[in-house]
Amino acid sequence: MEIKGVNLGNWLVLEKWMSPALFAGTTAEDEYHLPLQLPPEVYEARIRIHRSEYISERDFAAIRRMGLNAVRIPVPYFIFGDRPPFLGCVEELDKAFAWAEKYGLKILIDLHTAPLSQNGFDNGGICGVCRWSRTPEEVAFVLDVLERLAVRYGGRQALLGITPINEPITQSMWDFMDVPNRYRAADPAMAAGSAPNTMEFLYQFYEEAYQRLRRHMGEDKYVVFHDAFQLKAWKAFLTRPHFRGVMLDTHQYLMIAEVLGCEQTLEGYLRYIRENFAREIAEVQSYIPVVCGEWSLFNSCAAGVDTKGGQNVFNGMDFSGNEEKMSVEAKRHFYQQLAHAQLAAWREGAGYFYWSYKLLLDTVNEPEWMGWDSWDLGKCADLGWFPVGG
Repeated sequence: MEIKGVNLGNWLVLEKWMSPALFAGTTAEDEYHLPLQLPPEVYEARIRIHRSEYISERDFAAIRRMGLNAVRIPVPYFIFGDRPPFLGCVEELDKAFAWAEKYGLKILIDLHTAPLSQNGFDNGGICGVCRWSRTPEEVAFVLDVLERLAVRYGGRQALLGITPINEPITQSMWDFMDVPNRYRAADPAMAAGSAPNTMEFLYQFYEEAYQRLRRHMGEDKYVVFHDAFQLKAWKAFLTRPHFRGVMLDTHQYLMIAEVLGCEQTLEGYLRYIRENFAREIAEVQSYIPVVCGEWSLFNSCAAGVDTKGGQNVFNGMDFSGNEEKMSVEAKRHFYQQLAHAQLAAWREGAGYFYWSYKLLLDTVNEPEWMGWDSWDLGKCADLGWFPVGG
């Protein structure tokens, strides 16, 4: 099966930039601090309404109609409702499985956050904090969550696999992203002692997670390991004889390529996609299945301003004076070329999941979000930027 999928980002794991209205009336920059700044009844109402309206059965029908065959669903560590004040969301995931099975879609469950965070990103649940791997009781908690997920869904027809943890950061990416400054901690005391995960820890954690998950899943279900931003560092680990049904997940974004020196032109992007994305994925695919679990059409050239690695107004960037620099036809051609090139690169591996299916931004009336509609796959398809059928 060639995976042609999309992420249901910001449904069960919140990201402020994808739905700013959820954070209205607070200074919270991440999901951890949101319930600390709202009355409990207000928080619960917001979350329950958001979850019921953001994704529904109709969306699964639409995703299938677009020619896709899979969804990657980020879930939080508190999915089972045992970490107050956060609200569990296993009922929503139950519904997703029923919808997926009705419409013939596969689901990759992605544990997207960990207590005290595995990366310090806003999408890791709490900005500027990265202490999970140094807190043994929280590592044990995550392993228990994973096993409970495998018990609950391991026999479901729609299950493609489970990702034990999303984007665990290691030293090189910690330095590259300058995490403490880009994602400033709201509580410096909580962030004290934060540091990237070691590869030694990840080897141990991935081994234990594999054993826990495999007990309850057949070998037709994948254990999907994120590459920790080091795509070519896993050959010796993942090709060991006892591993069955494993896959490597890599996230490849043009905005990161820009910071690495990719020229911000169509020709520059196409060259980088061909010489880096496609070549490296083909190399890894030769010994282990590799899926591009996150990518998008977003780039600084089409956005009209250097986003310095995808930073937005919540990172302190000022895009208020930004003006459209491409005609409708030129932008369509630009994005179509990027889509075809990247889809070709992902076909060198096992497939892809676009980030993301939708977001709630007014990219027309709010200049600071101009260009950010390229994160929204539904808009990309409707505007002719992304080929329906993938």
